Amino acid sequence: MAIINVIKFDGIRNRDWLVYRYPGDSFVFGTQLIVGEGQIAVFVRGGKALDYFSPGTYTLATQNIPILQSLINVPFGGRTPFTAEVFFINNTAKLDILWGTTDPISLIDPKYAVRLRVRAFGQFAIRISDYRVFLTQLIGALGGTQIIKYDIVTKYFKGVIVTKIKTIIADIIINQKISALELTPQLEEISEIAKIRLSGEFERFGIEIVNFNIASVNFPDEDFDIINKILAEKAAFDIIGDNRYNVKRSFDVMQTAAGNESGGNLATAGIGIGIGAGAGIAVGNTFANAAGSVMNTPGKMTTCKKCQHSNAEGVKFCSNCGEKLEVAKIECFSCRILVDENAKFCPNCGFSMGKKKCQNCNTENSPGTKFCSECGTKLEG
Repeated sequence: MAIINVIKFDGIRNRDWLVYRYPGDSFVFGTQLIVGEGQIAVFVRGGKALDYFSPGTYTLATQNIPILQSLINVPFGGRTPFTAEVFFINNTAKLDILWGTTDPISLIDPKYAVRLRVRAFGQFAIRISDYRVFLTQLIGALGGTQIIKYDIVTKYFKGVIVTKIKTIIADIIINQKISALELTPQLEEISEIAKIRLSGEFERFGIEIVNFNIASVNFPDEDFDIINKILAEKAAFDIIGDNRYNVKRSFDVMQTAAGNESGGNLATAGIGIGIGAGAGIAVGNTFANAAGSVMNTPGKMTTCKKCQHSNAEGVKFCSNCGEKLEVAKIECFSCRILVDENAKFCPNCGFSMGKKKCQNCNTENSPGTKFCSECGTKLEG
């Protein structure tokens, strides 16, 4: 059995090592132990981490390895050989460990109702904080390996990180109703949440998370193109206003009807239920007039019924005579949107807004009424 007189490890140039097992296990009291900067030396016997040494030069004696001495029971001051394993642990923080979601998080964005395939990327830093716990958990996995590098240990933790990050991001988007496009301003806060939730997983192995960062949360360009289209349409509607949006929707309905190869007229193609051909033509004229108004006027105006003065849209009282300009709204019987009480047809679905007159008692009934509210006579469609 060869007796070792000096125990030291000069390290690896790129500092990517995490654990180094010294190649030998036979020592004597009086052996010199040299621990470099950024290293911790740990004596292990029987699979248990015992005495450890910080950077410095030591001459092994009973007073500086008391736990090991109590186990081997060698004569005081003698040069009797004893066996133990010595591990050098890298005590510096590893700052540039990268992580990323290998598979996207598939979910529905709560703001745009679009399916997104979200990915997240970032980096983290760790260092060994409890040498005994770390070696106790790791020794069984070391086998006969002499050098353990960071990538072997972090490979396991990256799986844990990805699982936790997916859960955190999905919770924020789905349960807190925050759009994936609005996560960037919260990355610092999300990173801190992730660090707290992951710390317990690392501490079980005697490892401390020094910092944890989510650098980006993104998704494929084709998903972003869909959202861009929605945003462009929304911006156009914000500019032209709700009333003109209704006119545009009416054009969309008519265009769909015109392109319907089944050949149905406007009444059967989505303009309205129960509207005759004549009513359909009237609806078309209404839409045409509305379109002419939209295209020929720079801004929608409201005409005062009393003095015929033109006022800007949204004004509640006439600027010329003071007459109230607001038009009462009634609910469309067919699609339930609010329509001006004077409208003949609903601008959204084309349903007739005219009141039905009873042929028996001449009572006027609300649109959609099938029987007279006064005499019960069945009303014509």
